[in-house]
Amino acid sequence: MAMTFLSRRPDSGLGNIRSSPGDPSRNIDWVLLGVQAILMVIGCFVVFSASRTRIPGDPYAFANRQVVFAIVGAVAMVVVMSIDYERLRERALGLYSATVALLLLLILLGLARGQDRISFDFGPFNLQPAELAKFTTLLLLAAYLAEGRSDEVTYARFLGGLVLVGIPTVLIVAQPDLGSASVLVSLAMGTLLVAGARPKYIAAVSVLSVMTVVAAFVGQLVNRYQVQRLQVFLDQETTDPTLQDAVYQVRNAIRAVGTGGVWGKGWLEGPLTNGRDIPVMWADFPFAAVAEQFGMVGCAVLLALFCVALVRIWRIASLSKDLLGTYIAAGVFTMLLWQVFQNVGMTLGITPVTGLPMPFISYGGSSLIVYCALFGLVQSVHMRRMR
Repeated sequence: MAMTFLSRRPDSGLGNIRSSPGDPSRNIDWVLLGVQAILMVIGCFVVFSASRTRIPGDPYAFANRQVVFAIVGAVAMVVVMSIDYERLRERALGLYSATVALLLLLILLGLARGQDRISFDFGPFNLQPAELAKFTTLLLLAAYLAEGRSDEVTYARFLGGLVLVGIPTVLIVAQPDLGSASVLVSLAMGTLLVAGARPKYIAAVSVLSVMTVVAAFVGQLVNRYQVQRLQVFLDQETTDPTLQDAVYQVRNAIRAVGTGGVWGKGWLEGPLTNGRDIPVMWADFPFAAVAEQFGMVGCAVLLALFCVALVRIWRIASLSKDLLGTYIAAGVFTMLLWQVFQNVGMTLGITPVTGLPMPFISYGGSSLIVYCALFGLVQSVHMRRMR
């Protein structure tokens, strides 16, 4: 009887399941998953509050789409989580090449029609290849750096990584979309730094990035409104009549944050959030909507959630069983940190307005789905750390 009891397989039940400790399904980071879910729910409510008065007779137009995007994003995350990230490494080059092809096609279509384009329009849904580039470029760069199997990035490998990131970045700048391009630059700097690149290499990336932006302005590759955004950032007290619309938008975003006080004016009670003083608030300035309605406390809670997510991602990078997983998590960490900083910064007037969305909070299908996939990739690293 004793031998029979000792040899019996554990039955199912709480605290006594059949799978081994190394089974991926037992190693989901539930804290990160919970924070992500909370952010997505907050995002749907923020989009509703900031857009409900914009389309007469249909207050749920943008919110309904955001909910659909969230559901699609959740499915994408589950799919990515279920795939071993080592297997995705084998498809990294193909996914990257497809993204570059889409970026090129988008530019060609824009030239043919004589107008700038940053997305493919499919009726109610727009596909932005620049968002896809975040996922595919990260995957290929991490795979490329992991092949070195070293704690230090050689100069030749550094240049190779720079080229991999530089190709989609230049194409995105040419759209023009400086905000998304800056995310890829942050991805490169963060991943290369964790991979062991020397500080002077990182400085070279910074200089190259600045030169690319300057070249874009000198070569008139950017839109007039992007030039105006930079002018407004450099002189927020300008009285130039051609800049008043851009100045008005930034000033009202700052006013929304300032007038929210400690506790805010209440759900759906913010006059600037409900009005038309901040165009595309639900996409570009969601932080202002949170600040006006829920005040400093609401902003602190939102930023605290992002901090928890960043800590968990950094933890996953540290626990990864290999360099590939570490680089993937480091890249997601850097992109998330930069996007949150940039979006909050442009709301407060301390960084130029770039239209860069706040992850999980801003309205937008491509951004939300891609970030869900990125978090799924991080989860995949965590789930397989013991195998």
